[in-house]
Amino acid sequence: MEATPFRKRLVSVFAEVGGLTNFSIRFFKEFWRPPYEIGEVLKHLRELGVKTFPIVSVTGVIIGLVLTIQSYPYMAMFGAEAFVPYLVSISVLRELGPVLTALIFAGRVASGVGAELGSMRVTEQIDAMETMAIDPFHFLVVTRVFACVLVLPLLTVYVVFLALGGCYFAMTIEQDMPVSLFITQILEIIDLKDVAAGIGKTFIFGFLVGVVGAYKGYHAAKGTEGVGKASTTSVVLASLLILVIDMVLVKVSMLLWPVS
Repeated sequence: MEATPFRKRLVSVFAEVGGLTNFSIRFFKEFWRPPYEIGEVLKHLRELGVKTFPIVSVTGVIIGLVLTIQSYPYMAMFGAEAFVPYLVSISVLRELGPVLTALIFAGRVASGVGAELGSMRVTEQIDAMETMAIDPFHFLVVTRVFACVLVLPLLTVYVVFLALGGCYFAMTIEQDMPVSLFITQILEIIDLKDVAAGIGKTFIFGFLVGVVGAYKGYHAAKGTEGVGKASTTSVVLASLLILVIDMVLVKVSMLLWPVS
């Protein structure tokens, strides 16, 4: 019996999930095995982190500005405009900052890693490394994924600070709020559990971005079309996984650190 298009698509999805799972398991096995390519990790930290700063800088400021401008009139209707910094700080730290930074990071980094490794695959550079007794997975994949895990939390902290700066700028326009009062309100509402819930999940997001981009590029099909497909599908899959995993992590964080 000929398989229906739906059945073929379903089989393809399960094959993709299985392949990505095996790829992730192999990463954890290879991660602890020497040699440790510290130089390569530092190089990728510079490439993936520093070059992402401009776009996340703009994003961070805009998040704080827009969220404050949008929420201030509605809070003022109930005489609660003084609580806008509380609302913005919690929203940015626990959810908006980590997720939006991860999605931007996925758009830039997952596509780049997928295209780079895909190009190396189709030009047989990965095969050449194997013939020279160099483990391409350890040298190319582990270093990039580990760099993503390290750099995304740092970018998220940077975005959160910029978003709070944007919030303060909007509040000074609305009611000329002193900076000392703004900082006091932020410190009153933010707790260690909020930092753990917000920044902690970015380590997982960074791993997802790195491993998806590396998986798609490492197994890219032959030809330029395969490289383009690896780059595009890396962004789509990484973004989708970030949103799905975030939904799970939000519930987990609420169980571990309930709002008090």
